[in-house]
Amino acid sequence: MTNQRSAALQYAHENSDRFLEELKDFVAIPSISTDPERKADLQQAADWVAQQLRDTGIQNVKVMPTGGHPVVYGESLSAGETAPTVLIYGHYDVQPADPVDLWKSGPFEAEVRGDNLYGRGATDMKGQVLASIKAVEALARNGALPVNLKFLIEGEEEVGSPNLGKFIREHKELLACDVALNPDTGMIAPDKPTITYGLRGLAYFEVRVYGPDHDLHSGVFGGTVHNPAQALCELIAGMHDSNGHVTLPGFYDKVRDLEEEERAELSRLGVNEAVYLDQTGAPALWGEPEYAPIERTGARPTLEVNGFLSGFVGEGGKTVLPSKAMAKISMRLVPDQDPEDVHEQLLQYLADNASNAIRYEVDKMVGSPASISDRNSSYVKAMEDAMEAVWNSKPLFKREGGSVPVVGQFQEILGVESVNTGFALPDDNMHSPNEKLHLPTWYRGIDALINFFLNLEG
Repeated sequence: MTNQRSAALQYAHENSDRFLEELKDFVAIPSISTDPERKADLQQAADWVAQQLRDTGIQNVKVMPTGGHPVVYGESLSAGETAPTVLIYGHYDVQPADPVDLWKSGPFEAEVRGDNLYGRGATDMKGQVLASIKAVEALARNGALPVNLKFLIEGEEEVGSPNLGKFIREHKELLACDVALNPDTGMIAPDKPTITYGLRGLAYFEVRVYGPDHDLHSGVFGGTVHNPAQALCELIAGMHDSNGHVTLPGFYDKVRDLEEEERAELSRLGVNEAVYLDQTGAPALWGEPEYAPIERTGARPTLEVNGFLSGFVGEGGKTVLPSKAMAKISMRLVPDQDPEDVHEQLLQYLADNASNAIRYEVDKMVGSPASISDRNSSYVKAMEDAMEAVWNSKPLFKREGGSVPVVGQFQEILGVESVNTGFALPDDNMHSPNEKLHLPTWYRGIDALINFFLNLEG
């Protein structure tokens, strides 16, 4: 172990209490990007990250405007032209905390209970952002940084990063790098370090169905006027067959087949049906029977209803035939699927199946492609060795069911691959009440990142 490696690891261990206090301050900022009333909180979070970078010794730190919430940029290029340049990605925005009454402590109180820090954004992904910064701090306080670094920390990931693609294109030269580090994924268990090499894309829509021009008495008009709520339910029900296959025309045309070697690698994760049942509390699993659950959630496309609204939903009864109904529908996409193609497939499905007794509208809200990385690159190898040094166990490779649009944008615009890792755990309640971060895993994550940067030195 080099002197800088051992010194940096010791520094991280000795300063772990301070790191935690700073993370608590970060989590306490209610930076909810979907809420327009939180604009000042988003700015506060961006400024907080910028100050962290300055305190670490990062140069040229800027809080840069976009069409929405700002991007935080910073760089350290002192390692020289022969050293690789790593672009570290992250986001400081968080999901809404609703339903707040299900939290055991306030969502922005950042409370430690046992081995966990509870608070919205603790694991997704303020903890991951700060782990990256603190790994750099530990190295910078104990020698020269072994690689060149650039930071890109955005504030709109939780609303689909609508302005990030434009920002990357407009600042392509500023963001030029050899590889990106994206710590916005996670591990399958505290003792199983994990590298994510595939991320699904996302297509998100709002479908609105209209019938009569105003709500009607269901006794007077029921059975004569087609109920928009029923019509939309019928359309949604037809979007899957009885085995869970999506029925939109052409939906699977570009989906890559899974190779047997990759299926064997995914099976090593040990995430079987019992694991999913335990994590979800569902009475049984559902989906394409020819694929294992781990394959369905990472390597197969999906269509889900995320919300439905129609008619009277208050206390008591009201016999109304509603004039309209709305559903929010998302598709998780896999490599080679195009969000624009999926949009056209949805429109064609509705044209083929909608009753002439209703009219409908479709709003395309978010579209981002899937991404897949080379598991055998030198950068992935550097992370693999770093994790093995900390956990004394070779990391597992997985495809992630969620979406991180920036990974595909880095591939498309900057022409670089991403090393996708992170230290979130499946039971961290990401996007749910009582979100948490497992602190022993977080501290190990900082150690792994220290090793990763040093491993890139060659």
